[in-house]
Amino acid sequence: MNELITDLKNLELETLKNLKNSKSENTLRAYKADFRDFSAFCNKNGLNSMPTEPKILSIYLTHLAASSKFSTLKRRIASISVIHKIKGHYLDTKHPIIMENLHGIKRVRGTNQKAKKPILINDLKMIINKIDEVKQSETKKFRDKAIILIGFAGGFRRSELVNIDYEDLDFVNEGVKIFIKRSKTDQSGEGMIKAIPYFENQSYCPVKKLKDWINSNQINSGKIFQLSDKSIALIIKKYVLLSGLDPNKYGGHSLRSGFATSAAEFGAEERNIMAMTGHKTTQMVRRYIQEANLFKNNALNKIKL
Repeated sequence: MNELITDLKNLELETLKNLKNSKSENTLRAYKADFRDFSAFCNKNGLNSMPTEPKILSIYLTHLAASSKFSTLKRRIASISVIHKIKGHYLDTKHPIIMENLHGIKRVRGTNQKAKKPILINDLKMIINKIDEVKQSETKKFRDKAIILIGFAGGFRRSELVNIDYEDLDFVNEGVKIFIKRSKTDQSGEGMIKAIPYFENQSYCPVKKLKDWINSNQINSGKIFQLSDKSIALIIKKYVLLSGLDPNKYGGHSLRSGFATSAAEFGAEERNIMAMTGHKTTQMVRRYIQEANLFKNNALNKIKL
């Protein structure tokens, strides 16, 4: 009997470990931060946060609704649900009191989000030119050019950029193949390969600038960019500001959205954009395409004044 109890205990511990490992460290960190906010709200109001019930979660969402994006509300639900699962508790996040409340919030406030602006081709060139003008070491210039050009050309998320290892690179005659071990939409770790070709204009060629950075810093193993994902965003904002653009309107996602929007402007097919960005659904990609076509396919182009 004691052996059976020990075996069950070990299986329980292993199950909890598997639940934790099903998500990336960054994702778990975000879930825990969300749950801390929920716990603070519950403690302040004398409510149970663990285990909680649909009514309490619904009240919390109402509390958040006045100052949060609709996407934030959905993320908080997911976070609270995952933490409950890890702790061995069930929470019905599809309960009518939650879903109807969300529907009401959506009708009153809408779901439109003011996303960060994409860095488009002219912006990109302006930023790269500005890096050359800044008084800093050549090595740092090589690094920042590589980050921005590779980030743009590969439609990278910040988390993907900072996790590229030297061993993930395969330079070939056509350009470079970069193996992405894991991403936001690939939690199981199947991985994907992004192929970035050489550009004719060497000044803005992502592959050449990546080689410049690797050679100048003599990188032959480990992470090619020893930075956090927040540092990537700060680098982008730094050069956006120096280029005369509003840094409040741009962020770490601006390279990724800039690639997708620019590719759509130049006529790239939806599936080819998705193959590079790694999007699993067409919803976001179609938003980029719609943005790219606002003026191109505008009915007013047919009107002559």
